[in-house]
Amino acid sequence: MAQETPKSGIQQPTAAMPPAMAEIKSQTAEEVLAEMNRLPLFMTTLDETDGEDGDNPGLEALKALAYEGTRAEVAENFRQQGNECARAKQWTDAKEFYDKAIAALKAPKKIPDPEDGPPVIEVDPELDEEEEAKKEKTTEEACYINRALCNLEKKNYRSCIHDCAATLRINPSNVKAFYRSGLACLSLDKIPEATDACTRGLAIDPTNASLKTLQTNISTRKAYVDSVEKTRREREEKAASKRATLNLALRSRGIKTKKTEQAPDLEDATVKLENALDPSSTLTFPVLILYPIHSQSDFIKAFSETDTLWHHLDYIFPLPWDTAQEFRIDHVEAYMETIAGGLIKVGKKMTLGKVLGSGKCEVVDGLVKISVVSKDKAQEWIAEFKKRQGN
Repeated sequence: MAQETPKSGIQQPTAAMPPAMAEIKSQTAEEVLAEMNRLPLFMTTLDETDGEDGDNPGLEALKALAYEGTRAEVAENFRQQGNECARAKQWTDAKEFYDKAIAALKAPKKIPDPEDGPPVIEVDPELDEEEEAKKEKTTEEACYINRALCNLEKKNYRSCIHDCAATLRINPSNVKAFYRSGLACLSLDKIPEATDACTRGLAIDPTNASLKTLQTNISTRKAYVDSVEKTRREREEKAASKRATLNLALRSRGIKTKKTEQAPDLEDATVKLENALDPSSTLTFPVLILYPIHSQSDFIKAFSETDTLWHHLDYIFPLPWDTAQEFRIDHVEAYMETIAGGLIKVGKKMTLGKVLGSGKCEVVDGLVKISVVSKDKAQEWIAEFKKRQGN
């Protein structure tokens, strides 16, 4: 019944609202949307709980439906979903469905404790096991070869090869498996393996256009790789020949060399022959001229074995920092450290080749070091050097 209010004269309902509607009326819009999102039909984001840290019965029931039926039926259902994703080029989602299909085929045939382990498939006692096994084999082959395609598109080449191998264990005549494994091997530059896969596939289907194209691509890539490898070998052989020639040139001149673990970075400056393949051609050395008393230096990138130090000092002097003009051609002496730890004086007329060929000095880490001091301070510096060596 309805009653008339004295003020407005409008009839007001007297029956109470249904409980469900009354509950919704008391909620905010956000709370209503959150509640609807827990229902599988209205879900926009995955919510596996009932909002109170528990299970979502509706969602769990929907998940269970995916595992209703025989193993072949469950796997086929996942395979079909995978195929739909693959047609849309959704390779990650497609691969997940194929994963589930393969897992369903490997699921146990008896029902364990519901709280223990993944979903399982119940056995129908009236099932034709032989026919079911054929269906499972067919679906498994399709899932492996389709997952191989997903991995190929995702550039997971090794996984693609493994899936193709699994396919061929089921069906050794699957041409797609040979083709896709050949593509994956080619992408990894495994030319022999790619060639083998392509050859085996063409042996089964000689007119297969995709395999013929792959065969051409493999041949092209092989020619390129062989060319690169040939160039690399030639370069290494030439470098080895140059090193051998340089070593022969140094030995024939009696020049000793030594390498340490703390070699300086000389960039492209190096000991080399004028003609890298002729040991009798002129040698040049990187030379560091030190002015030890003043902690200064000059670097000569290519100092010929036929040059004297004074030949170079002639254009180096005067030194910009030598305000006292101590360093003049006729007013300096030069020394090199010997193998024994002493000093040898470098005469004005001595070529670098003669100094190094005396056997008393050695070229350390491809660098020659010569110390230059003024005559006025030479004896003092020599005494200090010997004192340091003695210590």
